[in-house]
This record gives sequence, structure tokens and C-alpha cells, in this order.
Amino acid sequence: MRVPYVDIGLCTMCMGCVELAPDVFHANDMGQIAVLPMDRYPEAAVDEAIKYCPEDAIMWEET
Repeated sequence: MRVPYVDIGLCTMCMGCVELAPDVFHANDMGQIAVLPMDRYPEAAVDEAIKYCPEDAIMWEET
């Protein structure tokens, strides 16, 4: 299964991914972008977040 991954070392918290895919990404209690647990991730929404991430901090991971 492919799971989106956010490299918090690169992320600048622009919140673009949260705006584009709020069912996948959110700001957690530590002030970092996190991926919500899902059985299956909407590929089109995640691909759009990856495309528009200004720091290229979002990618797919195989689990």
C-alpha cells in the first residue's frame, strides 16, 4: 500500500497540503503536518499536494 509521507525537516508549514487534502493532512499538536490514518489514500488529492508543495516535502512511501 502507498502511504503519503511528509518530511518535517523540509516542511515550512505553508498548510497548502491541508487546504488541498484536509481528509489526508492536518497540523498536529506538535505544530507539524501529519498524515491521518486511512485504509486507502485518495491518490489524486495526494498527488496534487505533492505537486504544489513548495519544498517537495511530501512523497509516497510503500508500506
